[in-house]
Amino acid sequence: MTIASLSEIPAGAGELSVWPASTTLLPHGDVAVGGVSLVEIADRFDTPAYVLDEGEVRERCRTYRAALPGADVLYAAKAFLSRAMVRWVEEEGLGLDVCSAGELELAVTAGFPPERIVLHGNAKSPRDIGAALRLGVGRIVIDGPSEIARIAAAVGPEGHQKVMVRVVPGVSAGGHEKIRTGTEGQKFGLSPADGSAQDAIARILGQPQLELTGLHCHIGSQITEVEPYLVALRRMVGLMAHVRDAHGVVLPELDVGGGHGIAYRPGESALDLTALARGLRAELGASCAAAGLAVPRLAVEPGRALAGPAGVALYRVLAVKHTGGKVFVAVDGGMSDNPRPALYGVRYAPRLIGRHSTAGTCTATVVGRHCEAGDVLAADVELPGDIRPGDLLAVPVAGAYQLSMASGYNMVGRPPVVAVHGGTSRVLVRRETLEDFRSRDIGS
Repeated sequence: MTIASLSEIPAGAGELSVWPASTTLLPHGDVAVGGVSLVEIADRFDTPAYVLDEGEVRERCRTYRAALPGADVLYAAKAFLSRAMVRWVEEEGLGLDVCSAGELELAVTAGFPPERIVLHGNAKSPRDIGAALRLGVGRIVIDGPSEIARIAAAVGPEGHQKVMVRVVPGVSAGGHEKIRTGTEGQKFGLSPADGSAQDAIARILGQPQLELTGLHCHIGSQITEVEPYLVALRRMVGLMAHVRDAHGVVLPELDVGGGHGIAYRPGESALDLTALARGLRAELGASCAAAGLAVPRLAVEPGRALAGPAGVALYRVLAVKHTGGKVFVAVDGGMSDNPRPALYGVRYAPRLIGRHSTAGTCTATVVGRHCEAGDVLAADVELPGDIRPGDLLAVPVAGAYQLSMASGYNMVGRPPVVAVHGGTSRVLVRRETLEDFRSRDIGS
């Protein structure tokens, strides 16, 4: 079974609709992903653990490339990055966008071509800029006026670096106010409304060692509608026309960012990639024709849409508590490996695996093991009424913004990442151990 689009399997297709396409039900309540039993993974690698379906990642990369021929598809590394992920993305013909010297150096040392990498960041450190120039990154996205002189000085009078300008298009979109980045009054980008974007563009064009290749925007994350992207694109083309009129420069590239929403629970909506691609092509053609502009090369930056649905988190139940009229199911992970529910109120659909239950369902709240009242992984979900310590819970759509945002809280240690493909499993990222914490602490 392969995915025909990234709009997910339609509601009503079953409780496994948001799981990887390779998912199959096994006897005794077990579930297989990538041809590997999840119970077997839990027994072999312990819990918590993250399972990443290589085939799902690759198929989603191919789906993006097929939907957007002639465009650059850049994987947003902040969603999840490892050396294996770098290799999969590179082999499927995608580019990469990174936010730090750490992400950049991991990608390049894993063999990713630096010229296919874009460096973002609203506050790039000297180390970030130095690594980008030393490694030969393809584009640096300038996010503020102070970066212009800093990058130009670091490049030197004889050097050359391609750059873009991040623009705030004045579009509000995204699943939560903390991940809406296309509006005025937040930390990213430069605004055409107050003239800061135009001023930055003029300053860059005055720096001979900087080559302005185009404009960039990112309007938010977990967006499930096409229209906000079209509005942003239209405004970006308008700014490109201004650049041509004011400076006689036709910019050849336009990056409209990512933020493509996915379904976390059965029945939820997701961004329809086919509709997005069709809309972007039509709007870009029409807007450029109206402005008398040559059509620029388009770029998009999906992150969670590639990695999120490919991941499954595995937890072992440690305790079940009935108190205050509620049922709390405590597991051996929590906010140190997935802070998203605490940060954004994200909802998941955990599933009991490893045994069949004949009990009726109960409404329970799955909580973590950390000393924090906000350590809730899934509030008010339906689980078997006989849920008990030792049971295994699997949480789908766990491939993005979980381990990449993980912390060392309570020194629990971050879980491993186990790749599955073709009936085999292998560790991509090992479990963090007490020895890791001890070795970093060099005080006396």
